[in-house]
Amino acid sequence: MKARLQALGDVLLGSERRLRIRSARCLLACALMAYSVASLGYFVAVGLAERGPVLALALLGVGGMLLFYAAIRSGASERLRDPSLTIAQMSFALLVGALAYTLAGRGRGAVFPIMMVVLMFGLYSLTPRQVRLMSALALALFGAAMALMAWRNPRVYRPEVEFAHFLVIAIILPAVSMLAGQLGQLRDALKRQKAELREALARNQALAQRDELTGLANRRHMAALIEAERMRSERSGARFCLAVLDIDRFKRINDSHGHPTGDYVLKVFAAEALAAIREADVLARWGGEEFMLMLPDAGLTAARLGLERLRTRVEGLRVAHEGRELAFTVSAGLVEVSPDETLVEAIARADRALYQAKQQGRNKVVADARSP
Repeated sequence: MKARLQALGDVLLGSERRLRIRSARCLLACALMAYSVASLGYFVAVGLAERGPVLALALLGVGGMLLFYAAIRSGASERLRDPSLTIAQMSFALLVGALAYTLAGRGRGAVFPIMMVVLMFGLYSLTPRQVRLMSALALALFGAAMALMAWRNPRVYRPEVEFAHFLVIAIILPAVSMLAGQLGQLRDALKRQKAELREALARNQALAQRDELTGLANRRHMAALIEAERMRSERSGARFCLAVLDIDRFKRINDSHGHPTGDYVLKVFAAEALAAIREADVLARWGGEEFMLMLPDAGLTAARLGLERLRTRVEGLRVAHEGRELAFTVSAGLVEVSPDETLVEAIARADRALYQAKQQGRNKVVADARSP
């Protein structure tokens, strides 16, 4: 049963979210139009209105709204500035309401709520200017209907009564416009707040995943990426490598040149390293002057060649900062992650390989050649 209802909903409304919303709103407007013109049947039954004109109005109103629905549901309205055809639907409904006023005779007062429903329909989707335009159109259409009927049938549509009706809607409609203005301001404020919230969430997400100084992935985010790569490797059998990199004698840079220079060196290294590695590789700041590099779909030999290229690039750098020029080097410990070891064990192997690189004089890449 649920599947059938879903299928029926897809037929009537479509499957795309925005199309479903527009189609649903238009079907609601069709139902309101059908109910409104059907209520004129009561006036026919009690002798206040003639059957023929009321039937013609019903066909016009419901048929017109169904045409709007067809234009929206088929997607033809997508080429227009307003795909929901809100202003066009409201204008048509107001015209039908004004015609209903001329047919309802002594029951014409019942038409006013219909006019208000039509205007309320656009309060949450139109701009204040558009609502004012619709209010002016309603005033003009109903004013013309009142004047016409007061002239043609003054016995039922007494001029003094019609003038009073006109004054009533002339007071009500500006109030509706004022309310629309306030709602528009509230809607704009909510949109701004929503946009600011999205920006704040995006910033928080970036802070949660990125190192603030270098812009690289931080330790927590990198750990999640490595775990995801390990799971992918288990499924596909693809190899991947990890490398721990450390800037040599970084403490001496901080002590001799100050922490601002040390921070600048970290940023320069991050930028140069990103330029040296493959697009598929992921570099993260692991802590202090230590970095973690993940090389997906790479064996130990290919990964070592990439790290040597990075090491050579860093070795040739001359960093100028605050009138000083300095050089620095990097050491790295590299491992190919084995299927039978945990990530903690793999990272520990990379740390031991890095220690060996330091012991061998720094500015070296040492690979742990354990067979995976």
